[in-house]
Amino acid sequence: MNRLMSRESDPGAPAGPAGADRGAADVPEVPGALSEELRAELIAFRRDLHMHPELGNQEFRTTAVIKARLEKAGLSPRVLSVGTGLVCDIGAREGAPPMLALRADIDALPIPDTKTVAYRSTVPDRAHACGHDVHTTAVLGAGLVLAELDRAGRLPCPVRLIFQPAEEVLPGGAADAIVSGALEGVGRIIGVHCDPKVEVGRIGLRTGPITSACDRLEVSLDGPGGHTARPHLTTDLVTAAAKVVTDVSALIARRVDARSGLAVTWGRLETGHACNVIPQHAELSGTVRCLDLPAWRAAPDLVHAAIDEVATLHRAKSQINYIRGVPPVVNEAVVTELLRDAMTVRRGPEHIEDTEQSLGGEDFSWYLERVPGAMARLGVRPVGDTTRRDLHCGDFDVDEEAIAVAVDLFTGAALLDGHRAGSA
Repeated sequence: MNRLMSRESDPGAPAGPAGADRGAADVPEVPGALSEELRAELIAFRRDLHMHPELGNQEFRTTAVIKARLEKAGLSPRVLSVGTGLVCDIGAREGAPPMLALRADIDALPIPDTKTVAYRSTVPDRAHACGHDVHTTAVLGAGLVLAELDRAGRLPCPVRLIFQPAEEVLPGGAADAIVSGALEGVGRIIGVHCDPKVEVGRIGLRTGPITSACDRLEVSLDGPGGHTARPHLTTDLVTAAAKVVTDVSALIARRVDARSGLAVTWGRLETGHACNVIPQHAELSGTVRCLDLPAWRAAPDLVHAAIDEVATLHRAKSQINYIRGVPPVVNEAVVTELLRDAMTVRRGPEHIEDTEQSLGGEDFSWYLERVPGAMARLGVRPVGDTTRRDLHCGDFDVDEEAIAVAVDLFTGAALLDGHRAGSA
């Protein structure tokens, strides 16, 4: 199958002969190189988003600035029915093959931004600490490049941009985007996620599961309370809560295949007000994560049974609120290869690395329940930087060259996908 070659030229310039260094004179070039002017604009756009983070389903300003920039480019974005987020088609026409969708998530996290940078968050206890500002900017940039190519008659197949709200809000805003018609007419979907472990200029790819399932768990324990001098006469609720934390995971580990990676991790435990009073109420919350779909489907019953057993053993009454989150993101093989080929023609195969399955959750998985697709890990770690930073931390930041890398990946994939559809 033919490969498209990258080029350093104006996006609307005519295609020249294929690069002889690749030894394929009949292979057309990939137009749409990112200009320095647009590169600078995208960095400024990302910094503006970073300074004005908005939580899931509250992304009104974010939606407005994306919409305004797309309209300035002559496009017609449509705000989703939930009031935030939007979709925008480029090159749509009757009789065209199904669209390739480029997806970005636009929401931020409820944590403080602890960095000392000029573009630090201006909103208290709100931060783009997961890179969604980068994802959004990259899809916007790709859309602007592809729109210019479309005006020049050089976009072979239509493309849809999806700017999705509320990725951080289980079960994820992807479900709302789908209900709003985001996948109507879409045949394939791609996305990226920032990865601080991967060096900037590189992407990580994996066929099959690349993220894990993630559910939320809320537990209430109750007992009659009492004096700490006489725990034998009541329910020692603090011990009961502590045992739920420590013993539930151990029970589950012996009731499911270890290869499924099913794990309960607690993030909050609250109980008691005085050192000599056994409390009447305790609350715990955490997450349930697993690597495969069968374990995810079995998880609610397994977790319920384990919690009830431990609570009953310690004479506590339990109430469990198991909140379904997202299944694993399972990258489809053909679309994964599309990303691999796009990165190869844009940057070279040396800029691709294999990546492992993460225990993080991503609602991109809901799209893949409907259409084939794939997600790439986007390297954001500065070259030579050995500082360990992680997602969902207040000091998270990126090397902004990652924006150009993601734009190259998206535009290359769109053009290569269109070329293949036209050759089929």
